[in-house]
Amino acid sequence: MAEAKSESKDFDEIDDLCVRSIGVLAANMVQKANSGHPGAPMGMSAIAHVLWSKIMTGNSANSAFPNRDRFVLSNGHACALQYSMLHLNGYALSMSDLQSFRQLDSKTPGHPENHLTDGVECSTGPLGQGVAQAVGMAIAAKYAQSMFGAEMFNSTIYTLCGDGCLQEGVCAEAVSLAGHLQLDNLIVLYDDNDIQIDGSTELAFTEDVPARFTAYKWNVLSVDKGNEDLQGILDAIKLAQATKDRPTLICVKTAIGFGSTKQGSHKVHGAPLGDECLAAYTEKMGLKEGGFAIDPKVYARYKETFGQRGKDAESAWNKIRQGLSAEKQTLLTRLLKGELPQNWESALPIFDETSKSTASRNMNGDVLNALAKAIPEIIGGAADLTPSTKTELKCSHDFQAKSRDGRYLRFGVREFGMFAVGNGIAAFGLNLIPFTATFLNFLGYGMGAVRLGALSQLRHIYVMTHDSVLLGEDGPTHQPVEALPACRSMPNLLTFRPCDGNEVSQTWRLMLERTDGPSVIALSRQSIDVALVSKYTKNGVAAKGVANGAYVLNGQGSEEKEETVDVCVIASGSEVELALRAAEALEGELKVRVVSANCLELFDATSLEYRKSVLPPGVLVVSIEASSTYGWAKYAHKSIGVKAFGKSAPLASIREDFGFNAPALIKNIQETVAAWKKSGQVVPLLPTLFPF
Repeated sequence: MAEAKSESKDFDEIDDLCVRSIGVLAANMVQKANSGHPGAPMGMSAIAHVLWSKIMTGNSANSAFPNRDRFVLSNGHACALQYSMLHLNGYALSMSDLQSFRQLDSKTPGHPENHLTDGVECSTGPLGQGVAQAVGMAIAAKYAQSMFGAEMFNSTIYTLCGDGCLQEGVCAEAVSLAGHLQLDNLIVLYDDNDIQIDGSTELAFTEDVPARFTAYKWNVLSVDKGNEDLQGILDAIKLAQATKDRPTLICVKTAIGFGSTKQGSHKVHGAPLGDECLAAYTEKMGLKEGGFAIDPKVYARYKETFGQRGKDAESAWNKIRQGLSAEKQTLLTRLLKGELPQNWESALPIFDETSKSTASRNMNGDVLNALAKAIPEIIGGAADLTPSTKTELKCSHDFQAKSRDGRYLRFGVREFGMFAVGNGIAAFGLNLIPFTATFLNFLGYGMGAVRLGALSQLRHIYVMTHDSVLLGEDGPTHQPVEALPACRSMPNLLTFRPCDGNEVSQTWRLMLERTDGPSVIALSRQSIDVALVSKYTKNGVAAKGVANGAYVLNGQGSEEKEETVDVCVIASGSEVELALRAAEALEGELKVRVVSANCLELFDATSLEYRKSVLPPGVLVVSIEASSTYGWAKYAHKSIGVKAFGKSAPLASIREDFGFNAPALIKNIQETVAAWKKSGQVVPLLPTLFPF
């Protein structure tokens, strides 16, 4: 590990005033809120000042400036520091906003949220995920550079992190990938203060961090006096900027709560300093006025450094942009507006009665490849499961250190890291569209990243194959049971389970058009009789139906007289085929309405009248899905599903054992209808039809 050596003098007494003002301002934010984390902001104030005054390029007057450097605060609990810097540097964050820290509906929540606060690039707080998202941003920046040239896109991703971030597995996954990809536009500054919530890091974290990152193929630098040595911090960052073919970790030795009587103690991590300690700290920092008073010289320093640098950079960038070819001008304008290419929907494949039986994962691969050819902003990959998920892009090659124009990412067996990196690609700001692929069961490995992406309102498409117990021999360790209910319960996440190629196509249309949240598309390993199902979904039926989440496949839908329906069978994915076979077999005996429920969340959002037209009041409803029945009581009077974990066996045996074949479903429907008729009871109203 190399130590950065100070070679020049780039700082004066105003810089010292800025550092002291940052620490006092952050401490006062926490004190006023009576909640928060003052220690890290106080300890990292020197790092922040150097970054904003001397290094980073951005424009507070236009926080979306495309070629800005990105700042990611991975240890998001230290957000009083980030909010202070955004305010001091002219972003749309007032002193009043700082004084509303952690208050209801403020712009300064307890951890950074990208959609709430001007200048916050990504939501952080769950430790390690900020570093992982920064890796995604670095990938996105390299891909953007391959599209438009190094003069147009040459930004650096700067990340602050703490001990907790480095202990999280998601961080390890992401930085390992970053080292492999030689992302030299990524610089991570590690706030090495020896303290975490429980106390000293000696309790649980005694590894050789520099050696680990060296093994990850990172450049590693150090600054021994990170609270005072501004020049050392600056020199280290400049060395990192000059490093090619690898990312850089700068280990900055600091003291948590620096300058206060609680310095170096875990007691300053997650609680206000207290009036007495804050007063003593303010006096020691030489800021007698204290509180939220900021010397005008501080504002002036940031205006003449970060502020002017950003304005000049954007002005120069706009001139360079004018020199782009007409084709690249059009592409860049479209991406910045977040618009999809004209007539992109024409690329969506259509399936009909001539289609061969195949798994929905295969149909999805066809749709993905057709769309990727037409939409160059689609970029993604799989967690070492490309042959299984069928996600390889035939129109492109791999994104690697020597091929930055590649659009397919080999994430390795790193599901959590993959999802978080995908979030970073989405958060980069060029409206790139990431997709990440693995088995549905392994979505659980990275659910924390799925959740953060949903909270962050990021468009991210999760391609999840092997979506049920019907995958067979791999057994219960690989067979998802609780995954679909878990996804459906998450706010701002749409969960799709298409029944054939037409539904796959229309699902992609919705996922791509949705710009304010992620989507999961769950796909089968086993084959589906596409010819049978597609005769019901062709001619635009799926287009309207998928948009509504659930729709009638057979009969005339809402035009059909309700009294002629004996039973509704609502199904998703591969079980729709079983429902259709049962309906055809029972024709003449029972009138069976088949409802395809591709996305229950969208169905819930439709009008009461529409929901009644699909599931008529007074009509018995049976659901079938090769998953947990949890949640289906909202839509069905009887639910056929999986009540425990799966089993390891050939597909035919699994179908018979769990009752997921046409004969078993036919018998189940007959017995259920007969039992209801014999009871003479009125079919109760379903919760999904309550008008509340």
